[in-house]
This record gives sequence, C-alpha cells and structure tokens, in this order.
Amino acid sequence: MDLLEKLHQVHLRFEALERELEDPATSSDLAKLRTLSKERRQVEPVEAAYHRFKRLTNDLAGARELLRETRDPEMRALAEEELKTLEEQYTKMEEEIKFLLIPPDPNDSRDVIIEIRAGTGGDEAAIFAGDLYRMYARFAELQGWKLEVIDVNEGTIGGYKEVSFSLSGTDVYAKMKFESGVHRVQRVPQTETQGRVHTSAASVAVLPEVEDIEIDINPNDLKIDIFRSGGKGGQNVNKVETAVRMTHIPTGIVVSCQDERSQLKNRNKAMKVMRARLYEKAQREAEEKYSAERRSMIGSGDRSEKIRTYNFPQNRLTDHRINLTVYNLAGVMEGELDEVIEALRVADRAEKLAKVA
Repeated sequence: MDLLEKLHQVHLRFEALERELEDPATSSDLAKLRTLSKERRQVEPVEAAYHRFKRLTNDLAGARELLRETRDPEMRALAEEELKTLEEQYTKMEEEIKFLLIPPDPNDSRDVIIEIRAGTGGDEAAIFAGDLYRMYARFAELQGWKLEVIDVNEGTIGGYKEVSFSLSGTDVYAKMKFESGVHRVQRVPQTETQGRVHTSAASVAVLPEVEDIEIDINPNDLKIDIFRSGGKGGQNVNKVETAVRMTHIPTGIVVSCQDERSQLKNRNKAMKVMRARLYEKAQREAEEKYSAERRSMIGSGDRSEKIRTYNFPQNRLTDHRINLTVYNLAGVMEGELDEVIEALRVADRAEKLAKVA
C-alpha cells in the first residue's frame, strides 16, 4: 500500500469520526464523546496532509504529462524546472507523512504516577532512590508540572526504600515513559570508609493515570485497612489513623497512602494509584499476547537489568538502550534531563518510522 492509499484510509476514518460526532446519540454519551474527540484530534493533522499530498501528487502527474507532450525547447525547460521543484516537495512531504502515520501512543497526553524502589545495594540503594526522586522533582519543576507525593517509606540513613508520587501537566507521559526500568549507580557511598566505588540500583515504574470511567473497580473486590501513619509527620499525621492500605483481592495488588492528614484524601490517592496499576496490568497482558519478549517494568532491581548507569566518579550518564553517553551527570541530577529524554524519543520515532516505511 503506497502513502496516498494509507492517507486515504485515514481520510475515510476521519469522515466516519465526523459522522459519529454529529450523531445526537453521541452527545449524550460523555465517555464515547471524549474518546471520539480525542481520536479526531489525533487524526486531524493526517487528514490535512492527505489533501495537501493529493494536490501535490496531481500537480506532479500534470507536470510529467506536460513534459511528455511539449516539444518547444523553452517550454520544456520551464516544465523541467517545475517538475524538479515538485519532486523536491514530494520527497520532503513524503518524509513528513511517514512521521504523521506513526501510530500515536494513546497515553502520551496523560498525567503519570511514578514509583521508585530501592534495589540491590542496601542503604546506598535507598539513598540513590532518593536522589532519583529529587532529580524527577527538579525536572518536573523545570517543565512546569505539578508534583504530589502519594506514599513514602524512608530509608534507614536517608533516601527512600519506596516512594510514589504523581506528576500532572502537559504531555507528562510522553516525556516520562522512557524512565521505566532499573537505574544503576556507581559511586563511593556515604557508608564507605575506604573510598571504594560501589554499585547499587533502584527501579522506576511510570504508570499513566486513568479516569474512573476507564477502569471499573468493583468495591466488593477491595479490602481497605486504616492505620496510623509512620515516620515523620505533623501533630496530626502520625497520631490519628488516617493512613490507608488498599488491596485489590482478585489481583493481589496492594497500595498504601499515608502522606495526607485526611483519611479521605489518602483513600482518593490510593484509588488513583490502584486504577493506574490495574490499567498497566491490563495493558501488559494485552501486549504479551503479541510479544513474548516484553520484560516486566519493575524487574527485580538487580544490577544486570539496568537501562541506565549513573557514574559519579566520571560525571557520566549512559543510557544502554540507545548507547547514549553524556558527561553532565551533575546537571542531570539537578533535573537537566531534556537531552536524554529527547534522544530516547527520537530513537523511538525512528524505530516506529521503520515499521511505517
């Protein structure tokens, strides 16, 4: 199927969406209206490209026909010049359209929930998990996103054994989705007295937030326990039973939230995380039907499963998925992640483009 035919298929889908959105029955179904409107916004640029590309293809065919029929030298020179210009436009637009035809990730516009867990390395792994949290917090601040802590389990001498938080803003998942995996750190730990470099690890999971209309949770499938918050807190946080532990009985997924002073707020936050985890689980199971090679997002936290290495002695960060190395680790830890994330996004688009071409 050539590009014009692919564009024509999208054009037909766009017309079908227009008809569905104009149907009075659609306006009374908010969930359907939201889904169709979102798809229309995604298809609209391709629809516009279809009409431009169709006109360009017709102009190109006309220029070639004129060149075949013209015998006058002066007219042939003009026709050849026009044909060359149109062919250059065609080549350029062809590449643009290939990018437009890359299937969009439906989650890209979503907010996210991020979970960081200390892995191999004991206390140093917990400290590193805290460093990753601070890195993402600074990056979110630079992006103008809102960060909200959901739950923390502090390390013995600093950092976090586990920390979960939400990020909300523009295209958060589109930028953060490549952070999922095991992150490895190489440096002299605070606990090291001999000055030796140690290797530790922490795992990161990035979950797209979902609305309650997208994931229907039966209240009878939930077990909710209320308990007193632990760790640091104000005069009310760890004196009153406000913390919430929510268990989804069919899957065994457990979510805890104790950051807020209100039991209701903790319950709402826990439900938000529960929906995200169930959504991610459903996505993973669907993908595994088509790909036996998909690895678990969290992994075991073992050093061998690394996606990225943070080498402090050499001020070096290496992303092993795309063989990217940058010597600005100090800046990265202060939230300067744009170079790394953009490189990952470019590599992802290139991989998808190869499938479209």
